[in-house]
Amino acid sequence: MSKKIVQTAGREQLGEFAPMFAHLNDDVLFGEVWNDSAIDVKTRCIITVVSLMASGITDSSLRYHLENAKKNGVTKEEIAAIITHCTMYTGWPKGWAVFRQAKEVWAEETPALTEKEKFQNEIFFPIGEPNDAFAQYFRGQSYLAPVSTSQVMIYNVTFEPECRNNWHIHHAANGGGQMLICVGGRGYYQEWGKEPVELTPGTVINIPAEVKHWHGAAHDSWFAHLAVEVDGTETSNEWLEPVSDEDYNKVK
Repeated sequence: MSKKIVQTAGREQLGEFAPMFAHLNDDVLFGEVWNDSAIDVKTRCIITVVSLMASGITDSSLRYHLENAKKNGVTKEEIAAIITHCTMYTGWPKGWAVFRQAKEVWAEETPALTEKEKFQNEIFFPIGEPNDAFAQYFRGQSYLAPVSTSQVMIYNVTFEPECRNNWHIHHAANGGGQMLICVGGRGYYQEWGKEPVELTPGTVINIPAEVKHWHGAAHDSWFAHLAVEVDGTETSNEWLEPVSDEDYNKVK
C-alpha cells in the first residue's frame, strides 16, 4: 500500500488570501485526485511533467514535479526518454527548457541501496557489526548489535540469506536457556530430532537449557531476531557441529 499523499502548500501560501483555491489544491487535487488508486503515483508524476511541459510551464512547479517524479522512481534514463518523446509533439524550445531542470534534478543519482541497507530500513533494531567473534560457529555472514547489556542481556542477531549457526546447547545447572524474538525477515529454528519451525516477525521461541538446536535465515531472505539470555546458574554455551546442507535444505 502506497503512502498517502498530503499537501499543505495551498493553505500555507494562499490560505488567507484565497481559501477556496487552497482547499481545491490541498484537499481535492492532492488529497483526492493524487490519491486515487486507479493510477499509480509514478505514472501520475510522469503525466504531470508531460502536462506542464506541453503547457510551457517551466517555473518552480515544474521543478517540484520533476523532483517528485525522481522520488517516486522515475530514473534518469526514463525522464530523458519522456522529455525527448514529448519534444517531438510540443516543440524543441520546451524540450530544452525542461531538460535544463531535469539535468539538475538528476545530477546526483542516489546510490542504489545494498540488500543489507534495504533490510535495515525494514527493521527497528540496528543490524550492528559483523559477528566476527563467533564467526567460526556460523555458516555465512551474521551481524551482532547489543540492545541491553545490563539486567537482561539482549542482542539483535542478523543473518544474511542462508546463514545459520551451528548446532549448540545452552547449559545451566538451574534456569538458563534463551528466548528468540523474530524482528524481521524469515528464518528457522530447529531442535534436534524435531521438524524445523519457521520464524517471521513476531514469532517467539523459548529454548530450554540442555536442548540441542540451531537457528538461521531462510534461503531467500535476510533474518533478524532478538536473543534474550534467560537468567540461570552455572550457565555456558556449547558449540557443536555445523548444520549439514541436507538438514538445512529441508527448510526450503
